[in-house]
Amino acid sequence: MASITSLAEAVADLVHDGDQVALEGFTHLIPFAAGHEIIRQGRKGLTLVRMTPDLIYDQLIGAGCARKLIFSWGGNPGVGSLHRFRDAVQHSWPVPLEIEEHSHAGMANRYVAGASGLPFAVLRGYTGTDLPRQTDTIKPITCPFTGETLTAVPALNPDVAIIHAQRADRKGNVQLWGITGVQKEAVLAAKRSLVTVEEIVDELEPRPNAVTLPSWVVTRVAEVPQGAHPSYAHDYYVRDNEYYKAWDGIGRDREEFQRWLEEVVR
Repeated sequence: MASITSLAEAVADLVHDGDQVALEGFTHLIPFAAGHEIIRQGRKGLTLVRMTPDLIYDQLIGAGCARKLIFSWGGNPGVGSLHRFRDAVQHSWPVPLEIEEHSHAGMANRYVAGASGLPFAVLRGYTGTDLPRQTDTIKPITCPFTGETLTAVPALNPDVAIIHAQRADRKGNVQLWGITGVQKEAVLAAKRSLVTVEEIVDELEPRPNAVTLPSWVVTRVAEVPQGAHPSYAHDYYVRDNEYYKAWDGIGRDREEFQRWLEEVVR
């Protein structure tokens, strides 16, 4: 059953050096506040997992928290590259970064397999690409019924999944709506989970197309208003486009990034 704690307590309890950590959110409800708390607590050697790593992963990589990234596509949406990510891959700064690249479909299916208790997922993706030659966790498999050659990818079961949602009740049940990406699957696949929320309410009101995560699949809940900023939380606040634009200049320069980092860890 989920327990409600502060963000600092939740990260200290759930995220350990060397863990595989998935901070999921597709454009919307990205758990920036939790990522910044991981930086403040100085976690190291993490394997970061994300379908679309953007600014928060650039920040975690630049802070030296990560040793490996498992991902599909990475960039600053609408702006350009992730320069701390690029610097780590090309120049090992601040530490070397190993990468494991997949397609969006491959990553989504890996989460579904993990959430379903299966060892791997099968799909028709990757055909005609060179990803199988670059990534050891993409393998051909023959269908036992048709003889067709398909692709197998291993399940993802992160040590910790972290997501942001609009609200939770006082029992730890979580409700999110809007673009939900693979947040549900990431939580169900993970060994431990942390959900930051905009608010904690007495009762969750039914909403069309909302996802509800029962408290028994969530480990910790932390109330963190604006916890997805600079991304957006549907019905709470809009995306801060100026932040994304400004990050390009900060991320490009090591000294500028270090100044930003000093502000975060204060």
